[in-house]
Amino acid sequence: MRAIAISAFRTEPRLVEVPKPGPGAGEVRVKVEYAALNPLDWQTADGAPDVPHVLPLVLGTDFAGRVDMIGSGDNVFRVGDPVFGRVTAPPLGHCGAYSEYVCVPQDSPIALVPRDMPLRLAAALPSAGTTAAQILSSTAVRGGRSLLVIGATGGVGSFLTQLAAARGIGVVAAVRGDERRRMGALGATATVDTTTGFEALEAGVRALYPDGVDALVDLVSTDSASFAAYAALVCDGGVAVTTRGVAAPPGRAWADFRLAPAAAPLEELASAVARGELVVPLDMELPLEKAPQALVQNRAGGARGKTVFVI
Repeated sequence: MRAIAISAFRTEPRLVEVPKPGPGAGEVRVKVEYAALNPLDWQTADGAPDVPHVLPLVLGTDFAGRVDMIGSGDNVFRVGDPVFGRVTAPPLGHCGAYSEYVCVPQDSPIALVPRDMPLRLAAALPSAGTTAAQILSSTAVRGGRSLLVIGATGGVGSFLTQLAAARGIGVVAAVRGDERRRMGALGATATVDTTTGFEALEAGVRALYPDGVDALVDLVSTDSASFAAYAALVCDGGVAVTTRGVAAPPGRAWADFRLAPAAAPLEELASAVARGELVVPLDMELPLEKAPQALVQNRAGGARGKTVFVI
């Protein structure tokens, strides 16, 4: 079967042929129709993780497709079911979403796609949508009235803006250039153009919240200096959240978010999309063979929603 894989870490992903997997006990095999791009995909290719893995390593985490084979044991799904979810079972790279078929445990983060919900939208939902929902459900963020989002225009930021706005939280979305209108349509109370640098962001936030915002979610900073600068815009008693493992300065309440994969959030998010309460920010739909170039572009930053690959 066709797949996008790396032969060694820190090498460029390539379209290759790998054996079609067969489902083990308690697993289902899914014929993938769409896979979604996440920063985790190129981060995996860029550095050897300290977890069990195989080479060649098939990339990709999020998928949507139809069950085409069921392993032995109790069945949750049936052949032909439209499903979406995340590939999480070890070893890393044995089954990746950037391929024609994946085998996943039936008790893994996988759920039915609601009736009439396009599979391409379902594929874009698992990692980014669940991350946004779990960040917002944390006590510190949920209890605030204002939220500054750095990296708001990407997949996680777009979902987080919508979910926070639906709870009555005032969202300040840090954007670049022409993304202000789109983020406003997704529910941002205010948008601040950061094209000219941090000073513009600081001035915009202080004009809205002189004492600082209640919470910060920084989805992009990989250095402590940048995260500290953004964290300084949080009010006393507020919290700064990072998804990149960066520590905040001493004396500042902060949280290093880590996704906890589960099926229940997938069902809740998909239902919200099906009801028209949540918009999936789909940016590009590309053929699988374009994945290597798309990963390079995503690594450079400036994502505007989600990219999905047609398998």
